[in-house]
Amino acid sequence: MAGYAFPEVLVDTDWLAAHYADPGLRVAEVDVDTAAYQEGHVPGAVGWSWNTQLCDTVRRDILSKEAFEELMASSGIGNDTTVILYGDNNNWFAAWAFWQMKIYGHPDVRILNGGRKKWIAEGRPLSTELPKPERTSYRAKDPDLSLRAFLPQVQEAMRTRAAALIDVRSPQEFTGEILAPPGLPETCQRGGHIPGAGNVPWATACNEDGTFKTYDELQKLYSAQGVTPDKPVIAYCRIGERSSHTWFVLKYLLGIPNVANYDGSWTEWGNLVGAPVERGKAA
Repeated sequence: MAGYAFPEVLVDTDWLAAHYADPGLRVAEVDVDTAAYQEGHVPGAVGWSWNTQLCDTVRRDILSKEAFEELMASSGIGNDTTVILYGDNNNWFAAWAFWQMKIYGHPDVRILNGGRKKWIAEGRPLSTELPKPERTSYRAKDPDLSLRAFLPQVQEAMRTRAAALIDVRSPQEFTGEILAPPGLPETCQRGGHIPGAGNVPWATACNEDGTFKTYDELQKLYSAQGVTPDKPVIAYCRIGERSSHTWFVLKYLLGIPNVANYDGSWTEWGNLVGAPVERGKAA
């Protein structure tokens, strides 16, 4: 697809329409609007709620290894199952699920290019029936923390410029004009961005129909902010979910070998006592 570094991580709507009922394959929908799944989904697809099933609901963290294993097993997913993820809003939360599945080592997980938007626009089949998958036994690998950046790594990257920092929030969030997207709670004390970070809003990686832009278009977009294959990259947003989408683009579509998602993101940095903050446009 479009010359991507790892085209096998994407499927198109034609492919999914022909294969969604295949044995050994499970489709999962993950939406920003958690009610969208109930209104109609790819037949046989399970629905995962990003705010209850793809995070720790007590402490601020991603799923534990044990909780991830339970989600996979209850969804009818085995270690050798091919998983196709899709969702609304340009696959924002599909990428969040993809990132966590790779952290815990699931070998074959892919994203539907164009997501829910393209599937519906093309008049593809929808179902309101809730599937009842047969429970499996699932064993996750120990978490691959190279895919995840923590505060000390980000602080070091800011000081030494050894990694490119990419802020994927809106320009208004990046400059400090607003603290959070409209309608979402303000979860930081200060607005702005990490000093030295470049701004590439996450959704600019997609076309109007929800599909990803071509390799050449993406390479031009990110290289303008200092992203090159020979340098580590750390992506961040407000709570780490939009930046998982950019992490997917950089690692799998552009083939940048060393990319991490800083899921502490601005809610951690913008609340940290004494943390340096820049405001205004990037240099």
